[in-house]
Amino acid sequence: MAAEILTREDLAIFKTELFRELRELVNAPALQPKKWLKTYEVRDMLGISPGTLQNMRINGTLSFTKIGGLIFYDYDDILQLMEGTRKSVKRS
Repeated sequence: MAAEILTREDLAIFKTELFRELRELVNAPALQPKKWLKTYEVRDMLGISPGTLQNMRINGTLSFTKIGGLIFYDYDDILQLMEGTRKSVKRS
């Protein structure tokens, strides 16, 4: 295997490219949050227990969608709840 020699110029070019890529990553727009969250994500986000989340579903504080055995929550509804602008969901 042949040895490759790095010069100061090679290192300077590498440094310039590295900083350019880091700047692009730092200045990149933030990723859009997911539209639908699973139960464990909502619990982590709100810092609540499984029972509290179940009570919020039962009393209509937080709307949800159940698909199969999974329950999903709308990200926007959770933000409204956290901001205090969410109204209770009326159940029929």
